[in-house]
Amino acid sequence: MDCIYCVREKKNISMSMDTVKAACDLAFAKGSSAGLCFFGGEPLLERSKIEWALNYCEEMSRKTKIPFSSKITTNGTLLDEEFIMRAKNAGMVIGVSFDGISQKISRKYNNGRDSFADLENISKILLREMPNSYAMLTLAPEAVSQYAESVEYLYSLGFKRMTATIAYGKRAVWTDKNLEILKQELHKIAVFYEECFSKCIHFFFSPFDSKIRECITGYNPSERCHLGFRQMPIFTDGKIYACTQFIGDENFCLGDVWNGIDTSKQISLAKRSSTPKECLECDLRNRCTNSCGCLNRLETGNENKISPLQCSYERMLIEISDELAERLFEIDEKRFINRFGKM
Repeated sequence: MDCIYCVREKKNISMSMDTVKAACDLAFAKGSSAGLCFFGGEPLLERSKIEWALNYCEEMSRKTKIPFSSKITTNGTLLDEEFIMRAKNAGMVIGVSFDGISQKISRKYNNGRDSFADLENISKILLREMPNSYAMLTLAPEAVSQYAESVEYLYSLGFKRMTATIAYGKRAVWTDKNLEILKQELHKIAVFYEECFSKCIHFFFSPFDSKIRECITGYNPSERCHLGFRQMPIFTDGKIYACTQFIGDENFCLGDVWNGIDTSKQISLAKRSSTPKECLECDLRNRCTNSCGCLNRLETGNENKISPLQCSYERMLIEISDELAERLFEIDEKRFINRFGKM
């Protein structure tokens, strides 16, 4: 794939079976449950290893009585009905990177052909067998005017759950005009969300759902980023890192699958995760993802420095989400509270 916003360096590397087994063993080493999330690159390039890991962990779960769960994020181009059925039997959660109609602009094969038709076809099979699967939409500035249309298309296809984010990084160049259009598109999506709510139709759209729920419940998203605790990606060489954006940076390496986690370094890194200085006086600091070290590094090169783009987007999203929440509350107070939590 040659996605227009991807900043990952493409390398022909893969995880050895010894490392796969050690990662599975580590998942069961402590705690009351075990789980794996397969990601890449494109994880289905190593489909046989994923299937082996599923078989191995399911057997481990039977022997130890420890519950096991699994997820996979895939671009969908190598997904087929056989794997979907295996995933269904395993109770695996599948997230498909699908940008809706903007896929034609943003996610193309290396030969320049767009991947829209392939994703549409396999998504129909996926949703038939696993209707709770979700779409992961990344919005490139070149496709910003298609945002609302892409969301409604994905919904009509059968995706009732969507995560969505704007594209960040050096290949995503957002202009003031792009941001003006983005705000207009978010307002259109808010109208569509409101229509679904008023008709008692389920629709989960992460940008709105998260902002509304966090405000209602008092959850502070600026505390979300706990480096090295919330997620610990394992690289192909078996090293464990604090977050995906820090893979390859030894300062953020927490150990490896054979020797486990260096808990002292884990705690030390978690303490470094805090609100950037420039955000301390902002009234919205406790409703913003300003402390996401992964995103901050991607945009500014510094895990403790937020970018102007992220700040603009967060302010925009909070404003529109709050306006939407007020309208939803007026439509049905009881359903609103049941969905988003008690005030």
